Amino acid sequence: MTTRSSGKPALRATGGRSRTSTSAGKSPPRRPKSTAKSTPKSTRGPRKSSGRRHWLWGVAKWGAVLSIWGVIALGVVVAYFAYDLPDIRQVAMPERRTAITVVADDGGQIARYGDMTGDMVQASALPKHLTEAVLAIEDRRFYSHYGIDPIGVARALWVNYRAGRAVQGGSTITQQAAKNLFLTPERTVRRKIQEAILAVWLEMNFSKDQILTAYLNRVYFGSGTYGIDAAARAYFGVPAQDVNLEQAAMLAGLLKAPSRYAPDRNPEAARQRADVVLGAMVDADFITDKERAAAADQPPVPPRRPGGGSGSRYFADWVADQVPDFVNTAAPALRVETTLVPSLQRAAESIVDARMAEDGGKVGASQAALVAMRPDGAVVAMVGGRGYSQSQFNRAVTAQRQPGSSFKMFAYLSAVEQGLTPDSLVLDAPITIKNWSPGNYDGKFHGEVTAREALAKSYNTAAVRMLQRAGINRTIELARRLGIASPLRPELSLALGTSEVNLLELTAAYAALANQGNGVWPYGVERIGPPGEAALYTRFGGGPGEAVLPWHVEAMNRMLGATMTIGTGRSARLDDRPSAGKSGTSQGYRDAWFIGFTADYVVGVWVGNDDGTPMDKVTGGSLPAKIWHDFMVEAERGKPARPLLGVDGSLPAAVATAGGGGGAVPAPAAIAPTVTPSGAPKLLVPPTAVTAPTVQPAKQELDQGGLEGLLGRLGNG
Repeated sequence: MTTRSSGKPALRATGGRSRTSTSAGKSPPRRPKSTAKSTPKSTRGPRKSSGRRHWLWGVAKWGAVLSIWGVIALGVVVAYFAYDLPDIRQVAMPERRTAITVVADDGGQIARYGDMTGDMVQASALPKHLTEAVLAIEDRRFYSHYGIDPIGVARALWVNYRAGRAVQGGSTITQQAAKNLFLTPERTVRRKIQEAILAVWLEMNFSKDQILTAYLNRVYFGSGTYGIDAAARAYFGVPAQDVNLEQAAMLAGLLKAPSRYAPDRNPEAARQRADVVLGAMVDADFITDKERAAAADQPPVPPRRPGGGSGSRYFADWVADQVPDFVNTAAPALRVETTLVPSLQRAAESIVDARMAEDGGKVGASQAALVAMRPDGAVVAMVGGRGYSQSQFNRAVTAQRQPGSSFKMFAYLSAVEQGLTPDSLVLDAPITIKNWSPGNYDGKFHGEVTAREALAKSYNTAAVRMLQRAGINRTIELARRLGIASPLRPELSLALGTSEVNLLELTAAYAALANQGNGVWPYGVERIGPPGEAALYTRFGGGPGEAVLPWHVEAMNRMLGATMTIGTGRSARLDDRPSAGKSGTSQGYRDAWFIGFTADYVVGVWVGNDDGTPMDKVTGGSLPAKIWHDFMVEAERGKPARPLLGVDGSLPAAVATAGGGGGAVPAPAAIAPTVTPSGAPKLLVPPTAVTAPTVQPAKQELDQGGLEGLLGRLGNG
């Protein structure tokens, strides 16, 4: 039987393969189409594994590429910012201002200026609680990081982000040391990157203790102190090795903000910051809660004031400004010995504060100043205002104010040099000069009075006539002789003190009258030199010499003495010793003055307002005279009364005689000697061997009016 072939090959599955039987001459059978169902599941696993390996290989390859480029980029950045790094072989030597220490006449420190550096101390030599206080608050992981603390940086970024402002820094002590040793204090990204580079370099080349030592000896602690030892000595008067736990916490607290937490300026804030440091030490397991409580329970440590006290700073500022005029300030440290007497300074501050607190507010006076000096010009006390911390403006030295009637002394003394005596008659009557008609405080005119009464009771029209007849230019020349350096306007209102002067120069001008006519240069410096070394400057000699003849001084003092007994200075009168002085009140009650003296001291007082606001009828004979009196009582306490030239004594009978305009003063040989009290100063009467000075005419107005006009007899002048 014959089988019919269908023309299709016969198929048989054998191990998943198809075997085809063909007849000769027949075309080969076609491979059947594969389907998903016919594909075994085992064939899909190896393909996925291969894809994963391919993906991981790609990540690794590109990661390596990026890493290489990252290293290259980092190298470029480091090279770029390291290009202008300072020479790390040389530690930066910052410019330090000369440390100037100002001391009183008893050697006690009253102020310090400039930059103070202490002894170099090793970190290992410091008390453990001092270094731990610094580490606890500044860099707790100092001994575990490598110059840069990523954890600290991350923490600072998070805290600052939450606060919305920069409240915490991430710099390590090593970075801060790098900044202090090599870099400037500018706050830029460039400087921060350079700081990080140098921090790593420091860690690679120095030990942790060496880095900590460098940091503690270079960091700034406020008030001009650099280094831990300088700060300990300045604030607490002890070396760094002797600070206790409370002091250590206070010093460590300064590092965040030296000015804000300086114990001499803000002791309460300094103590609060110290409590924060103690808390950080507990958190770091440096101290226990018990030790912290013991430190907190201790009485507050009274910090020293590196800048001195409050009131004495006015004097110290005045002195420190003069130091470059005396010596070369290139020395690292200078000690300035001064004339300030602490007991008198304290008395001056206390009296000014008390009087102003009691009366100042009632009369609209907010400020006051006082200068006290010996007759030779040595300043023993100075109050430049009612609070140095509130205002450093020195009203005793810098303020230029109208002196009012206290300037009349120059007009009268100029006339005395031309023959006026205290008993000479002058006219107090209405006067008009170019639409200007000065009047008196009481609104009255008193007619013909003695020069002594006219000055003592401060009659204005008499003073104008005195200046008019004595000569404006001659009076200005006399003021210059007595030390007035401020500009003086050549006008008749000068007699009433319309040209501004300062309290120091006006007080010094009066000092010549307490110094028997010898001119005075006010001074506060006795000696300057490096501490413990030979002096670079020592004061010798006195002032400019004789500025006024002694018998002219005697006549002037007799008139100024009457001010204290019958005139505007009665509130200033001292009951136990001779005194003399003059009050002054500027126009509109803007300034009130009293300048007076005894044989021991010359004192000037000013009261007013910085903005020139008028006071409530405050005159020089009221509040300033009371301050002057109170201070003089304290200053003279325990001192024997000494005679004062011209006060409580008779005036030589022939200091001047009536007669012709511009005539010469009679020769001293014709002057009758006065009775000299026991212990009185010499030269009450000039020696007969001295030739009397010839008085020149005082300009055209005096030539025309003569001595009659000088004494006011021509009425309107």
